[in-house]
Amino acid sequence: PLVESGGGKVQVGDSLKLSCTAARGDSLSAIMAWFRKPPAKPQEFLGAIDWSGETRSLPDAVKGRFIISRDDATSTMYLQMNNLKPEDTAVYYCARHMSGKYDDFGQGTQVTVSS
Repeated sequence: PLVESGGGKVQVGDSLKLSCTAARGDSLSAIMAWFRKPPAKPQEFLGAIDWSGETRSLPDAVKGRFIISRDDATSTMYLQMNNLKPEDTAVYYCARHMSGKYDDFGQGTQVTVSS
């Protein structure tokens, strides 16, 4: 399973760094991704990172503010979030790309941004 951590309550303009760790000695998959679920809105795909560290498909809403990275030595993927805005308030999830889809979502970590 995957375990997300690092969420919390912050102010507008603050930064947070989320972690996604593969538990029980598992490794990260070749492609990993971050998602978020804002309150009363559908789930959003935030981007993916492949085995070489190349990131893909960050949406315009977070491009330039969010950075995805990974450390396979510790089986951990990160989401660095800068200049946070109230609309970034959501539960953040990580997932593996498996058999053509994203699966094995963690339990999520809550991020709340207040003005």
